[in-house]
Amino acid sequence: MKVEKTRTPVTVAEAVFRVTDRVCRTGTERVPLHASYGRILAEPLTATHDVPHFTRSPYDGYAIASADSAGASGSSRVSFTVVDHIGAGEVSQAVISRHEAVRLMTGAALPAGADAVVMFEQAVSEGQTFTIRKAFAPQENLSLQGEDMLAGEMVIPAGRFIHPGVIALLATFGYAEVETGRRPVVGILSTGTELLAVNSPLVPGKIRNSNGPMIAAQLARMGIPYRMYDTEADQLEDCLLTVRRAMAETDCLITTGGVSVGDYDYLPEIYKRLGAEVLFNKVAMRPGSVTTVAVAGDTFLFGLSGNPSACFTGFELFVRPALLKMMGADHLYLPRTTAVLAEDFAKANPFTRFIRAVYDGTTVRPAGFNKSGAVSSIARGNSLIVLPGGTRGYASGDTVDVLLLGTEEGTDEWGL
Repeated sequence: MKVEKTRTPVTVAEAVFRVTDRVCRTGTERVPLHASYGRILAEPLTATHDVPHFTRSPYDGYAIASADSAGASGSSRVSFTVVDHIGAGEVSQAVISRHEAVRLMTGAALPAGADAVVMFEQAVSEGQTFTIRKAFAPQENLSLQGEDMLAGEMVIPAGRFIHPGVIALLATFGYAEVETGRRPVVGILSTGTELLAVNSPLVPGKIRNSNGPMIAAQLARMGIPYRMYDTEADQLEDCLLTVRRAMAETDCLITTGGVSVGDYDYLPEIYKRLGAEVLFNKVAMRPGSVTTVAVAGDTFLFGLSGNPSACFTGFELFVRPALLKMMGADHLYLPRTTAVLAEDFAKANPFTRFIRAVYDGTTVRPAGFNKSGAVSSIARGNSLIVLPGGTRGYASGDTVDVLLLGTEEGTDEWGL
């Protein structure tokens, strides 16, 4: 089999754009509130009532008419008589008259005639009376109706990640079911005669398949279901049959290995036989320059490198935003920040480098051994250092861009 070995690299930004520009939505589905975490909101979340929907006390204390506290001081304390006592969830039937008060707990509705709350620690109690030493202003120590959200207000737009705070809002407004983006089903196929099953003993020339389980975990972190296909030996016809079956059963297929230009790298030929449109087959990046993405019919084919670090990085840069856009998300990309490089990285490279790293909020350093075949740095890192290509290396103290891994929600701009 003859494989075309001339490839023109595209920039990482161009590769990301080519992927996300071709993505189609997978549709929507309604899910129970308890199952909505990690989904993408398919319709705006609108307030169905004011929050709070009644004026209430944020403290344990006494509800009073503020005008009755006028002139109170340390030398001239003002006295009130308690005429009722209520807890949260209760409504007093009393109407406060002059120098009367209702004792109430945190969250209780403000009784008629009251417009302020005296906290317990601001009063000196004796039986059914208490005294205060300061005047209170109208609405002091109150949570006012609608001060958080107003009925009809659009609180969360469509396209946002449903995290615990969004779930709290959904519950507040009575959404027992939620319209969300349908999660795509993703296939995983690891290729290579050198690969062994995880439970197989090591033999010379072989390695255990770490890419398949790693990608499965990256998908699980996104809450996306997957199907694992048997590790394929480097046999073109067998691999083609498996790819065709996976395409019929999934929304997209991730393959690892087989995308280089070696004699046993069959995926370029498979793309050709499928009539797939190759969006790119080389990216100006390290690791993972051979990352290839193609589209056959309605199915995305992500050809990631067989080297673990390159495979991991390719997923985060290209697969992750595509899957998020399929579900209707508007924040597709890894969140980014800047940090001070804590170690020299002297070797120059013409391609942009993505270095597995440890970020501590201020500084960032490589997470250990960082060749493309490395596995240890993936486990130790929580971020990726981004080093633009050029003719120079980078020194400790330089400010560098950092992509953050493992966060719930990203950003809506690529920006690198």
